Amino acid sequence: MLSSADPELLLQLAQQDLASGQPGAAQEKCLQVLAAHQHHPGALEVLGTVLSSQGRHEDAVRVFNALTLLEPTVARHWEHLGTVLRPTNRYEQALAAFEQALKLAPPTPGVLYNLGVLQMDRCDYGAAYLALRDGVKLAPADGRIRWAFAQCCFDVFQREEALEALEGWQDLEGLTVEFTVRIILLLGGMAAVDPAEPEVQRLLANPPRQGLAALGCVSILERLSRLDEARAALERLELEDRRAEPDPARRLMSAALAARAGQHEEAYRHLALALKHHEEFVHRHKLLFLFARTCDALGRYEEAYSAAEEAHRSQLQFLERAHDKTLEQSNYWVFTAESCDPGDVGSWGSDGPGVAESPIFIVGFPRSGTTLLEQVLDAHPLLRSMDEQGLVLRALTEIRDRGIHYPTELGKLSARDLEEIRAGYWERARRRAHLLPGQRLVDKAPLNMIFVPVIRRLFPNARIVLAIRHPCDVLLSCYMQHFAAPPLALACRDLETLARVYSRCFSFWYAQWPLLRPSSYELRYEQLTADFPAEVRKLSAFLELPWDDAMLAPGEHARGKFITTPSYAQVVEPVTNRAVGRWRHYAPHFSGEVLATLMPWIERWGYSATWQATFGHPKKDGGLAPAV
Repeated sequence: MLSSADPELLLQLAQQDLASGQPGAAQEKCLQVLAAHQHHPGALEVLGTVLSSQGRHEDAVRVFNALTLLEPTVARHWEHLGTVLRPTNRYEQALAAFEQALKLAPPTPGVLYNLGVLQMDRCDYGAAYLALRDGVKLAPADGRIRWAFAQCCFDVFQREEALEALEGWQDLEGLTVEFTVRIILLLGGMAAVDPAEPEVQRLLANPPRQGLAALGCVSILERLSRLDEARAALERLELEDRRAEPDPARRLMSAALAARAGQHEEAYRHLALALKHHEEFVHRHKLLFLFARTCDALGRYEEAYSAAEEAHRSQLQFLERAHDKTLEQSNYWVFTAESCDPGDVGSWGSDGPGVAESPIFIVGFPRSGTTLLEQVLDAHPLLRSMDEQGLVLRALTEIRDRGIHYPTELGKLSARDLEEIRAGYWERARRRAHLLPGQRLVDKAPLNMIFVPVIRRLFPNARIVLAIRHPCDVLLSCYMQHFAAPPLALACRDLETLARVYSRCFSFWYAQWPLLRPSSYELRYEQLTADFPAEVRKLSAFLELPWDDAMLAPGEHARGKFITTPSYAQVVEPVTNRAVGRWRHYAPHFSGEVLATLMPWIERWGYSATWQATFGHPKKDGGLAPAV
């Protein structure tokens, strides 16, 4: 044993132990120093760091609080105190500690990083953005600051800025395994993980066994549908971390894997325990949406609906806090308020890229089978999809930046304007999808249906596939999903609002169609799942594709892909019609205003016979007359 009379050497060795993953040895050396020098600041600082690394946050708080009393003018001690207060959820005390650190010394990248992630925990994304932006300016090559800034941008749906923050991330400094995992997951959430494929494979070839990095790898494996590996990795993590009560994040991962295996009772148990230990209402929606779907799978329909209602209340609180005054500005349904002008459309002409040089657009309301269609087409060797991207919306932004009133003045776009906007579209598309010679792009973004004037103006010969599904099944499925995009999340907050948005989108599409005459094809989800080969052949003929049998195995094709949409777990399974008619279990909720709003669409697409046979004829007051 080294002499405690040599405290600096002991502390140096303790730090080496900590860096090499031996916190126990580091703690023993710190205690040796403190036995001889009771209030040794260096020993207390290393000890506090050791305790924090072990998840003993309350003990770490006591140590760093003692340091701020011993040396109250040392900014670093206040920064450490704020850092260890954060995981105890004492956010206001942590914020006060960081503010004191900033009063005592100029900001450092470390304090700005810790302050930024604390502000994200507090859902003060405006303050988090400013702190992390300043941190990036101070240390542009710091990996953890760049990740945190990108995550902040992503959480408030600033996807382009998030992607810019992660450009060249592989060359950033200080990238631990944990932050590499976090960056990969973030890129996956933005459908931009393909360029990081080599890093993903290297990571999964030798995955970490402990801590957040290990749990993150489990999540990556689950998203890639490598489920056996994910379960094995989670079991290793459970053996390495024998805490009596796993945290909600581990419970959520256990539940997700159980649900993928059809073990819904097991998933229910994990989620119920996670919710019991997750008291922050503003974040409970991250668990509640899966809990609602699990209850639905178990036939506990009223419990499922109640859980979904609570999930939406929680998410709405999060959105209101995270977006503050900008939330009301995120509503893009305003683009359906005005129709195209016939005189303006008459001036467009038909010049533009041909069918083979234009993207294939898949549109429709979310949860109508668009992801299944995307994987059907992506399986064809002559097609390549890129998951959901807002490329058409970005093109609309460029149009409006030119002073063009949308959608009544699209005819004012010059040939040069159109060429430049198309070039921007293709530049962004090629960042997301590596198109081989002869391949056509598949642009699947369901709500592009409300931007059909943009599509028709830029790509007049493009093929558009409109996905149709029973409106009640669509609304129910949307209501049970966790959509991050604020406009869609707000639309889904209750069935009445969702029904109005649904009707608004389709009203706009059908109002523009006779004027724009896009080359479109309506494909019914129920027919697709009932006679899959026949419907896929019809679709292939419409798209002028040579037949390829790979289109009949979309699940096999999707397996191993990092798909960002909520249906990523379903799309890798064989095509089935078991989700058809699921809304019937929730029939009482589809009455009144919801029924009145949806009935024109139910009748338009021929779903009324099924409705009437099951529940009777709709009455004028929105109720139901008995079925005959």
